[in-house]
Amino acid sequence: MDLSTLCLVHSILEERGIRRAAAVAGRPASSASAALRRVEAVLSVPLVRRDGQTLVPTLEAEARLPRFADIARAAEALATLGKGGQARATVSLAALARFAAVARAGSINAAAKSLGLGQPQLTRQLSHLEAAIGCKMLDRSATGISCTPAGLEALALAEQIGSAWELLFAASAERFRRSAATWRLGTIIPFGHESEIAAMLAGLAVEWRAARPRQPLFLSSTTADELVSGLKNRRFDLILLDTDRYPSEFEGKLIGRSQLALAGPRRMEAPEPQDFPALLRRYPIAVPSPRSGLRQMTDRFLEATLSAAERARLTLVEVDSIPVIINLVLDHGHLSVLPEHSVANINPPPTLLPLDAAYQQSLSLVWPRDALSRQAAETMFALLSRP
Repeated sequence: MDLSTLCLVHSILEERGIRRAAAVAGRPASSASAALRRVEAVLSVPLVRRDGQTLVPTLEAEARLPRFADIARAAEALATLGKGGQARATVSLAALARFAAVARAGSINAAAKSLGLGQPQLTRQLSHLEAAIGCKMLDRSATGISCTPAGLEALALAEQIGSAWELLFAASAERFRRSAATWRLGTIIPFGHESEIAAMLAGLAVEWRAARPRQPLFLSSTTADELVSGLKNRRFDLILLDTDRYPSEFEGKLIGRSQLALAGPRRMEAPEPQDFPALLRRYPIAVPSPRSGLRQMTDRFLEATLSAAERARLTLVEVDSIPVIINLVLDHGHLSVLPEHSVANINPPPTLLPLDAAYQQSLSLVWPRDALSRQAAETMFALLSRP
């Protein structure tokens, strides 16, 4: 790793863009882009995300930004020690560390032994470093090595840069260690804190910690399509789907099923007997995203209950948030197909008209076809299946 790369990345984070940072540094945009990729790879941390035409630092990058700033300031000061002011373009962190080792040891021979290098090799590297910075930093004599005034300044800056880089790398090493040990479970979005799924996941978090204290469990909720995509690209290790259908490349096991009901306003006058077509024509219907298993079941119910012409006249309100859907039902006169047990705990509950037994929400644990994932899935399934 070299100072030019780190300074370019600092500029990208500050300028919120690769082209702007490249223009400030007088470098090609391709160089700035390559610098960003290189540092992200070394630190194992994504540093930016794209927001329209702007690059926005991630939270991980924001936490590390002061360290990048320390390195950039020290690199600027190091560049001003010499005549050329080009130190950032050519100086590696390894060269600075070796210079500091020689300056502290007071002997090239002693420093070479401690670093596991040959003395001629280390001598050449020191000469290249002095040429890159543009000033003499070491005085050589029969009694050993001493720093020139410029060398003393360079030593303080080299150690400041080394310390900031160690802090950056140590934070990423700890993050990588925890990430490597963490099992990531992607789940469907719970209906609220009162729902069965929310209670199930809270219990799982507690019991998993007791069963596997050295392997933290990370929970993340999203839609069914995104869960499957996340399992394919290894963003998740296991997923909890609201369907019993999943790609054949995975293994899975059914956790349970919940009866679905047509939920409506609390004071809704239910026809006798239940005339679902009349209700569906009368009220607007709140539905979740097509990417969810619940939406797929809702569409099946609508197709079986209404003709194509009737479905074309329905007022469908698509909302990618179950809590919002529940509020539309409770307070704004909408209907929605929801798991009966998950919304029955609301006090007072909405009007619930149970659907036929064919309409149920399935809950399945799904994982990749490998031994390690299967072992974790067996532990998780046992915990989820406890009464």
